[in-house]
Amino acid sequence: MVSGEISERASILLKTLVEQHIRDGQPVGSTTLKQAAGLPVSAATIRNVMSDLEDRGYLHSPHTSAGRVPTALGYRFFVDSLLHVQPLGENDISALRSQLNPDKSAGELVQSASSLLANITSQAGLVTVPRQDASQLRQVEFLPLSGDRVLVILVVNEREVQNRIIHTRRVFTEAQLREAAALVNQRFAGQPLRRVQEQILREMQEARSKIDSYLESALDLANQALDTEPGEDEYVVAGESRLLGNATAEEMLKLRDLFDTFEQKKDLLHLLERCTHAEGVQIFIGEEAGYEVFDDYSVITSPYSDGNRVLGVLGVIGPTRMAYERVIPIVDVTARMLSAALAK
Repeated sequence: MVSGEISERASILLKTLVEQHIRDGQPVGSTTLKQAAGLPVSAATIRNVMSDLEDRGYLHSPHTSAGRVPTALGYRFFVDSLLHVQPLGENDISALRSQLNPDKSAGELVQSASSLLANITSQAGLVTVPRQDASQLRQVEFLPLSGDRVLVILVVNEREVQNRIIHTRRVFTEAQLREAAALVNQRFAGQPLRRVQEQILREMQEARSKIDSYLESALDLANQALDTEPGEDEYVVAGESRLLGNATAEEMLKLRDLFDTFEQKKDLLHLLERCTHAEGVQIFIGEEAGYEVFDDYSVITSPYSDGNRVLGVLGVIGPTRMAYERVIPIVDVTARMLSAALAK
């Protein structure tokens, strides 16, 4: 018996069937399975074993075919007990090393990691943007533009520079903007962005109650500079076209709902948030994710850090018939290399 659940023969047949389904995306019949498995048993025996595996919940029979396909439970047993993970090839490692360059900013590294995951796995790659409570304000500068427009130069962490234009509630001179930046840098430099925003809002209320209009104006500038829309840029997705290119006709019908989920973000963000509290690679197969939209997909994730704390999660989303032996180590190594780049 293997893993105390199914016989060695059944394990061989299940492994062969899963591999055939991953490769072709079609139900697998007993004749095809007999030829692929190479076992010295009759087709009738194979049919009996497949029937038993179906009764146990590892396989299921689509109505339109005499063949069988793996269920989420079947894939789970395959991944946990039958899978032989492949080490990454030198070409993949070289691509990761060259693109995840420590000289890049955090934003550039996130974009690179997402694209690399999609290109190497031929699935959709995603990376959550480092959380605000993991980013620290280093410096802010305000430069006047025409009218009520101000250019904000925001330095976050060690060297990431963000530029944005804000519209102020009054017109400021260059000297006033320079004084406001000096005040903000003196009070808040080196603190986490989320804490800075909370403290700014609190001090704005205090300044208003004391009728300290200068301080309130400076804090209002800083608040606008740090403010982002809820849900904006919370993760980066690449490779949606990869899913389209590899999909069967049946899978194409389900991709619209998945793409809608990418846009709406809520369910996917909840799933990724769970992964930030776990160690190493996490694998959600079908309904294990807890959301109906993922019932026909697998999500493989791993957290990444800066060497001291978890900053976010990266991963791959694709059909349950993905090549797990290849995708799992790619996700793992990408997370490690992204972490190493951010640590430097």
